Amino acid sequence: MAKDFSTMEASNGSDNTDIHSVSPTARRQLLRGGLASAVAGLLSPLAVQGGALTALLSGCASTGVRAPLLGFKSVALGEVDAVRVPEGYLTQVIAPWGDPIGVAGAQPAFKPDASNSAADQAVQMGMHHDGMAYFPLDGSRRGLLCMNHEYADHGLLFSDGGKDWTPEKVAKSQAAHGFSVIEIEQNAESQWAVVRPSRFARRVTANTPCQVNGPAAGHPLMRTAHDPSGRRVLGTLSNCAASRTPWGSFLSGEENFIGYFRGPNRPNAHEQRWGLRAGEQWGYRWVEHDERFDAAAHPNEPHRFGWIVELDPSDPQAAPVKRTAMGRAAHEGATVALCKDGRAVVYSGEDARFEYIYKFVSRDAMQPGGPKANAELLDHGTLYVARFDADGRGRWLPLVHGQGPLTAANGFADQGEVLIKTRQASDLLGATKMDRPEWIAVDPQGHVYCTLTNNSQRGAPGRPGVDAANPRANNVGGHIIRWKEEGDFHAERFSWSHFVLAGDPQAERTEARGQMKGDAFACPDGLFADARGVLWIQTDMSSADMGPGVEFLKKDPSAGALGPKELVKLGNNMMLAADPGTGEVRRFLVGPVGAEITGCDITPDGRTMFVNIQHPGETPGDLSDPAHPMAFSSWPSPAGGRPRSATVVIRKQDGGLIGT
Repeated sequence: MAKDFSTMEASNGSDNTDIHSVSPTARRQLLRGGLASAVAGLLSPLAVQGGALTALLSGCASTGVRAPLLGFKSVALGEVDAVRVPEGYLTQVIAPWGDPIGVAGAQPAFKPDASNSAADQAVQMGMHHDGMAYFPLDGSRRGLLCMNHEYADHGLLFSDGGKDWTPEKVAKSQAAHGFSVIEIEQNAESQWAVVRPSRFARRVTANTPCQVNGPAAGHPLMRTAHDPSGRRVLGTLSNCAASRTPWGSFLSGEENFIGYFRGPNRPNAHEQRWGLRAGEQWGYRWVEHDERFDAAAHPNEPHRFGWIVELDPSDPQAAPVKRTAMGRAAHEGATVALCKDGRAVVYSGEDARFEYIYKFVSRDAMQPGGPKANAELLDHGTLYVARFDADGRGRWLPLVHGQGPLTAANGFADQGEVLIKTRQASDLLGATKMDRPEWIAVDPQGHVYCTLTNNSQRGAPGRPGVDAANPRANNVGGHIIRWKEEGDFHAERFSWSHFVLAGDPQAERTEARGQMKGDAFACPDGLFADARGVLWIQTDMSSADMGPGVEFLKKDPSAGALGPKELVKLGNNMMLAADPGTGEVRRFLVGPVGAEITGCDITPDGRTMFVNIQHPGETPGDLSDPAHPMAFSSWPSPAGGRPRSATVVIRKQDGGLIGT
């Protein structure tokens, strides 16, 4: 099923009181000021860097001279069905959808006509690669790559384009979701390959048993006929952004989970707030052969999704764990920072119109010993939601039962119910409704960034108007917001500003006009901060006709009719590098036709980058129809072949640091 952003969930009808008038100060688009001397206070997830990278950073710190962060020539815009990177860089494709992951004795090859079975798919790379993280086994030459598979395009997944749903088709679609854990290794010629077989190879799918931990575990609202205990959920799905924790686990957000459920004929207020529609779902027909996705028959089943899931990739037998203390939402992902006292702080955004940004602060400090020593670290702590004020400051509002309006009288019997109904609790606290907050990154200096992809409903009739943090009506270009905690990461106050308003600086329409220093881009989505302080920005501009090129401002019922001069083409989706100190943005990668650029990580030595290419040539519809437009991408397959999401490995020809 293709994403249709014009019909995405927009279920926040709350009447929050913190919509502020826009002040000139709050409208500043680019943060001023630079990175202080190089690398003091590197976050633990980044402190594993070694070799030449450590030497470079140490030299900067000792001399006080800030080396230029961006040393490559920008890639030109374009609509070529290929991955293009700067001069002096090399690319390699590994682990495309359908390739075997390396489970011993079960390595079925991908069939170009997509006739692989559900059993095959369960041990092959899942569909639509998304967030990922690299876990070193032997430094920067061998490690585990753990990645999400966000959703399934049934026109590509099935040889008949998805006609006549059967139990086998449902099983195959479910097996294409979840995570993959693969072992990868660099050979003497610097080429990377998937290790097969590998004792670490693993798929987690929409049918893998998952453990439920934290305050909502066992809650009456989590219990179902399939699981009377409320502590064991089958599967994880719609997994989007991801991160590596300082203790060595993988965190993944369950995002657009609600679209998998068929709503009851008359959804109640709680179900409507979470986007359940009467008798509808978003094209996933699992309910026809898997009754648990019928919310009328099993009203608590949707409560068991929308969590942040933690996985220990080093232990193939460890169950994925849904960490309920961090709240239920359309989580794009989760990014971890460490306080000076060792407590974990997890930032997450909720990718839906007018939803919120959250922060979780653990009660306890991280312990040495890896994931097993920290098996309960994310089960105890305090969840907060962000309020951005017009004076450039903000406050984290605690989502704690019994505090303020979060009482039984307002529909919250206990802390478990506050967390299951995180959206309603945030509504009552007056949190700031954001323009689809997606990925979050923390740079080495402790600045926190969040991409706000777009929101064409901002300022539409009956919808919230502009505010200080979201300053554009019909926000088709999106923006990136940046803040710094006023103290350590656990602080309850912060200072914020806009890092950039995205779009084309030459656009005629104000809402599409970008304000940036350097290369134009729109609809920021993926975000990654490397150890040098470079901010890597990935875009997800939607195409109006699914053909070559991307129009990020398209016809939308809430935006009104658009004339031909008001459509802006920026070519295929891209990844850019930004220098937070100067605000400069340079285009580093341009992807294939129809693809989203998503997921990013770099090996500890800084010399190899991994980037995911999702849904190249996305083709909703029936591929068995001769008239179906299959031709606009076959990446990375041979010409005319079935397009496949895959991971791109990027290195410099001279073996240097990525981005220099």
